[in-house]
Amino acid sequence: MTSQREYDIVVYGATGFVGSITADYLARNAPENTRIALAGRSRTKLESTRRQLPAAASEWPLLEADASDVDALRTLAESTRVVITTVGPYAKYGLPLATACAEAGTDYVDLTGEVLFARESIDANHEIAQRTGARIVHSCGFDSIPSDLGVHVLHAAVAADDAGELTDTTLVVTSLKGGTSGGTIDSLRTQIETVKNDSRARRLAARPYSLSPDRSLEPDLGRQSDVALVNGKDIAPGVDGWKAPFFMASYNTRVVRRSNSLRDWAYGKQFRYREVMSVGHSFASPVIAGAVSAALGAAIVVMTVAPKKLLDRILPKPGAGPSAQAQEAGRFTMDIYTTTTTGAHYRSRVKAQGDPGYKATSVMLGESALALVHNRSDLPDAAGVLTPATALGDALVTRLTDAGFEIWAKKV
Repeated sequence: MTSQREYDIVVYGATGFVGSITADYLARNAPENTRIALAGRSRTKLESTRRQLPAAASEWPLLEADASDVDALRTLAESTRVVITTVGPYAKYGLPLATACAEAGTDYVDLTGEVLFARESIDANHEIAQRTGARIVHSCGFDSIPSDLGVHVLHAAVAADDAGELTDTTLVVTSLKGGTSGGTIDSLRTQIETVKNDSRARRLAARPYSLSPDRSLEPDLGRQSDVALVNGKDIAPGVDGWKAPFFMASYNTRVVRRSNSLRDWAYGKQFRYREVMSVGHSFASPVIAGAVSAALGAAIVVMTVAPKKLLDRILPKPGAGPSAQAQEAGRFTMDIYTTTTTGAHYRSRVKAQGDPGYKATSVMLGESALALVHNRSDLPDAAGVLTPATALGDALVTRLTDAGFEIWAKKV
């Protein structure tokens, strides 16, 4: 039984930038009875990281395990109830640990925003985890908790009012301030390199239902573009200005669609979902939105064709991040709009202070693990390779709200 294990949470990758700030968050916010250990491939670096954490972490055990050492990963997974891993790119380093957790019946959370890795993990681990009772929960940071929980609470509000099912649903990034994660860039580069040389992977990454359990059971809703310019008037009444493509939409949308299918399409068989970002409401918004779209496209082209050595010099490095002051100054606000089958309009919001990819992500990742440890009776009855909404649901909404997030939904 996982409740009889030596640790409650192991933070794997604790010496990395996001791993260390997640460990710091847990040291400051985990209940006193939470048994936490730090793990990574270098004991010396783990000792250095632990010395920089608050006093509550001073006696946390240190575990050595290389990402390529299957036996060490199995031992790690069997020692704890929950593993947090921040070691990416996950396509390179993630699958052995996720599989070890699935086999051991150990809950697992990560930060991945990689479609190909998530699909690989689903295929390799879903049935195993269902059998052992493990919750393998990918994407428990800015990818993709705001999107997934935002639609989760939106659906709950509609269901509570018996207002039908969700149809056209759009997430608008209303406000965003934060740095670009070197790890995120490295993961993107890895996926671009893979799809450039593998036509099957390229087709898989492009499919809107690439993370769904069974594509043949999904409704035929026609073309669903995850990179689109959208007039605010076509989103919901009162939404002004043109919206640009959101750079994380191509991943987040697939996670939300997986949540819908894992719940037997509770959101609705006519549920169409997209994500965009605000560029203001002025008469110039169409031009600005078009420029942002072009810039995103150009960035992908550059990362596809530019020499690796050049990209290594100009792009942010994995393991690095903004100062503590810059992290505190970051923020995000996401508003999600839907029209139901009864014609009603609803809106939800997920808002937080802190750099989205760092400070706010450490809260989301840490609270996801704490929910798995301390809120077992409140969690959805589910096992397998899950999404934040289907694995953690209302328990995580409550924990994040208590941690300072703003999360709500209402009829408008």
